[in-house]
Amino acid sequence: MASSSSQKKFDLNDVPNVQPEIWRSFPLSQKDPLITNGSVMLDDAVAASVAKGIITPQDEKLLANRTDIEAINDSMALSIQCASSVSNMARRLQVRGNEVQELRTQVLNLQRRNRSLQQENKELKKLVDSYANDMEKRYSELEMNTNRLQEQQESLLLEVQKKALRFSSKNLNEVFDSE
Repeated sequence: MASSSSQKKFDLNDVPNVQPEIWRSFPLSQKDPLITNGSVMLDDAVAASVAKGIITPQDEKLLANRTDIEAINDSMALSIQCASSVSNMARRLQVRGNEVQELRTQVLNLQRRNRSLQQENKELKKLVDSYANDMEKRYSELEMNTNRLQEQQESLLLEVQKKALRFSSKNLNEVFDSE
């Protein structure tokens, strides 16, 4: 009988159909219950949650009817699966760490650029303010010159009108005198 069971291969995808059980890593712990009908050998998430070497009730059921050699082989498969899960997690963490470092570098570059742009904006604001003040002064000068020119034009116009009246009245007197 032992020879027939040793010929039977352990299939990691062969999971009995059972209802989920509530399993806790420590009997008195009411925190973080793990509902599982899965296997540490089949599910990376379950493997990660029980990475301290604890076997779930589902795994106990899978291993219960095995011979010692099958149990050892299955335990080795479990150990390899756990090591693989840990290795995969380490690779993922390394990739995430690299991504975080790249994002930090990007953030620092953006912060530097932002500071540079803020400084440039301050300088441009100073230039615009200076230009606005200069234009305001020029506008005031131009307005004063325009007013002065209007006054001079009005003064000249009055003077021309006075001279024109004198000239026309003189001419009229000469015309009347000559007749």
